[in-house]
Amino acid sequence: MSHAAMLHPGATIGILGGGQLARMIALAAAPLGLKAHIFAPERESPAFDVASAHTCAAYDDAAALDRFAAAVDVVTYEFENVPVATAEHLAEKVPVHPGTRALGITQERLVEKSFVAGLGIATAPFARVDTLEELEAALATIGTPAVLKTRRFGYDGKGQTLIRPGDDAAAAFAAIGRHPAILEGFVPFLREVSVVAARRADGAFAAYEVTENEHRHHILYRSTVPADVTPAGESAAQDIARRIGDALGYVGVFAVELFVVGEGEDQRIVVNEIAPRVHNSGHWTLDGAETSQFEQHVRAIAGWPLGLTARRGRVEMTNLIGDEAGAWHRLLEQPGAHLHLYGKAEARPGRKMGHWTRILPE
Repeated sequence: MSHAAMLHPGATIGILGGGQLARMIALAAAPLGLKAHIFAPERESPAFDVASAHTCAAYDDAAALDRFAAAVDVVTYEFENVPVATAEHLAEKVPVHPGTRALGITQERLVEKSFVAGLGIATAPFARVDTLEELEAALATIGTPAVLKTRRFGYDGKGQTLIRPGDDAAAAFAAIGRHPAILEGFVPFLREVSVVAARRADGAFAAYEVTENEHRHHILYRSTVPADVTPAGESAAQDIARRIGDALGYVGVFAVELFVVGEGEDQRIVVNEIAPRVHNSGHWTLDGAETSQFEQHVRAIAGWPLGLTARRGRVEMTNLIGDEAGAWHRLLEQPGAHLHLYGKAEARPGRKMGHWTRILPE
């Protein structure tokens, strides 16, 4: 089956996952004349509200997946923990973008770090950890402080623990449930940034400007553009994204999370993680760029021309976490505020309920 075919208006995009990212992809598809069909196991998925169709079923429900594949023209996903077996099953029947290789590599931190390092791109020092003895050996080599992370299913700080000088290795291993892990040396970074980029099946590529990110309690709090990086750092970050996208044969939007190390001519860019999907740090593009990351993703997987990535001023995006979304009316009083609420029924601590952006003069 050819995966380079161009979709036409009236086609249906199938999206695995029903959260806010799927919701915003579906909203971006509608003005382009494309429909969205959401597949998710959670009955109160916020993306269901804005899609032309939805299927509520488990990701291993083969019959439901077959019906879903027959109803859509291309499949994508909103989060990287979709089972690879699900994507492989669908790929036998319908194009899946990005492909299963990108999904498999980015689901496993050790595989991902090894992939990036194999491209000659800088990462934190890292080592495989399957046992307490391997952790102790890795700490002897890498030193402390270091971060111990589960190799799978970690996000927003989940599944990881910081090991400081003098900390007990056994306690750290127990803190992550003694799961297969990776130990990463601590990078003395000045700031955290990211690049959101898009690639089409024919290799066409477009990257947004580097975004500077501020985290609180391991959750992205605010993103600002432009980032405080040198022109050389900006160019290096975008080149890293291009090399990663090409090496994966990637189709769609993805993000590369990065550390900025050093100042001025000594500034270096170090890769932290790859996200094979539209990304929280790219939400500023909804209001602050010529083409949003969500429309860009739709264009890329549909085989359409990629849109312009130029920003419309200095842009600031702030996440609304938990009950912060209750201040929606005060946010709308802010001049130039753009509010995006995700339609989630319950505001729990640490849960992303929405975001808002401001476009400021240069």
